[in-house]
Amino acid sequence: MPQPASPAPSAVRQAFGWMVRLQSGTADARTQRAFAQWRSADPAHEQAWQRAQEVGQALRADFGALPAGAGGASFEALQAGAQRLSRRRLLAKLSVGAAVVGPVAWLTGELAPWQRLTADYSTAKGERRSVTLADGTALALNTDSAVQLRFDGTQRLLVLTRGEIALVSGADAQSALKRPLRVQTRDGLLEALGTQFVVRLDADASLLSVEEGAVAMQPALAGAGAELVVARAGTVYRLSRTEAVPADTGGLDPTGWTDGALVIRDMRLGDFLAELGRYRSGHIGCDPRAAELRLSGVYRLDDTERLLAILPSVLPVRIDYRTRFWVQVSMR
Repeated sequence: MPQPASPAPSAVRQAFGWMVRLQSGTADARTQRAFAQWRSADPAHEQAWQRAQEVGQALRADFGALPAGAGGASFEALQAGAQRLSRRRLLAKLSVGAAVVGPVAWLTGELAPWQRLTADYSTAKGERRSVTLADGTALALNTDSAVQLRFDGTQRLLVLTRGEIALVSGADAQSALKRPLRVQTRDGLLEALGTQFVVRLDADASLLSVEEGAVAMQPALAGAGAELVVARAGTVYRLSRTEAVPADTGGLDPTGWTDGALVIRDMRLGDFLAELGRYRSGHIGCDPRAAELRLSGVYRLDDTERLLAILPSVLPVRIDYRTRFWVQVSMR
């Protein structure tokens, strides 16, 4: 007997959005009516809602700690649970196709394989990729990154679900309306004002570095009338869900990776190794004394093993390999 077709990713995203709103504890009668209208407006909406509930139930059954009804609203619980759930077990439990897992990955923030499978463009760890979008925008993806495109008649939206991207905005070759170019992360919305910029998704915030032009930022939890924060060329900002404030890169050139290099100035070795770890599989440990050493230079990313090997020639450290994927950096 043929299996029913999977609902469209856009419908599933809407279903998970409704799940979050309904389970947030603030849903009123008006929200309930709007949800009922959405659910009955299209058979695909009902199918997407049923599929979203299946995902929520499977996650609750596996995680145990999720409260009843928290299929989409408990971000913290879902994130903690997702870190304990392997890809193989998730496949076995859900068996619903990549179209459903995309919204789950957005909620948990940790299901890297699914973020890449459901992305329009993605990279594996250590990989970098550059493409020119249909509107003329130049997009570069750094290591272990994933982005979805949601272009329509009103905007050119890129949703960064993992990693880091660099953009040089195009002139919107596809439309005479000159649709705004925007980047959405879990922390908020960024709008290009004719510009070149980099957006990085870290564990607790999004980092914006503007090379040319300017970028307007709106934190996710800012009120509708909140004044936008505008970042100018040469500035770096930290965007959280509640605010956008100037930030320090800790000695790292935010755009060096687009040329295949880590470009650093007076950077802590511990921070340098953490950055290097984004480009290779496994663990790089560093003892506390060595972590405080300072490093400057231009280090190519094409061979991270060689990069590690040259550290003892510039700093008083030694490199110990327990396995190929477990490296420890210590003082000599």
